[in-house]
Amino acid sequence: MTTLSTRGPQSGTPATAQTPAPVDRRRWPVPPTVIAALAVLVLLAVAVVAPGVLAPYDPFAIDLDATLSPPSWAHLFGTDLSGRDLLSRVIFGTRQSLAIGLGAVAVALVLAVALGIAAGLSGRVAQALANRWIEVMFAFPTILLGLLLTSVFGPGPYTLIFAIGIGIAPGYARIVRGQVLSVRTAPYVEAATALGHSRRRILFQHIGPNALRPMIVTATLGVGQAIIWASGLAYLGLGVAPPAPEWGALLDAGRTYITEAWWLEIFPGLVIVITALAFTTVGRHLGARLEGSNR
Repeated sequence: MTTLSTRGPQSGTPATAQTPAPVDRRRWPVPPTVIAALAVLVLLAVAVVAPGVLAPYDPFAIDLDATLSPPSWAHLFGTDLSGRDLLSRVIFGTRQSLAIGLGAVAVALVLAVALGIAAGLSGRVAQALANRWIEVMFAFPTILLGLLLTSVFGPGPYTLIFAIGIGIAPGYARIVRGQVLSVRTAPYVEAATALGHSRRRILFQHIGPNALRPMIVTATLGVGQAIIWASGLAYLGLGVAPPAPEWGALLDAGRTYITEAWWLEIFPGLVIVITALAFTTVGRHLGARLEGSNR
């Protein structure tokens, strides 16, 4: 009577079911979407530092023979009403557009840190005032705030920066407040209090760094949001005045000719969307990495 062998044909060892080894997701390469987003940010950085390297023409050079020319090999994005190359104007407008986005996020962070810490660490009166202020600003639309500041100070980049910064600050302030409330009862804060550390030392060494860490990701995500807000306000005539090549100003200048020169709206709009997506993708990836490092 023959018996079935349970040994492998060549190894002479018992055949066992092979289970795949667990994959360490932290060792995965960077996703292609993040690589593409980083490539876009690198191009934007080059456009900010040295726009002449990328721009094929002078963004302010007028060519009346090429007025409202459609996209071609000579002008990839077409030309505007004065015959200026739209691609060159978009590239040179990167510096001002990103400056508005980054400046608005910086204003929002300063206000959010002040309001969030006041709402989370101060006395009852200060907490009540900070919380009510955050709620009031939440109910105040950014567009109305832009209209109000424009009527007082006039249209311009600084008006956009402060209007958008004040408009998005309440959302950031709530994040800071929530982090402060969760961190201030952490064991290491209680230990520092028991050791007799001063309130200032506890705030700057323990509560501040741990409470503000999530704001790194939030600020990265907020740059794209601020650029979209700035473009929207500029489209309504509340932004930078022409002939500046700021992206929102380009949209504002091209809306009159949208039926006969579609490229004046499509290409600047695509650049704004791609830039916002790039910042959002990098911000989400950074958030995922920071969240994974905390586990």
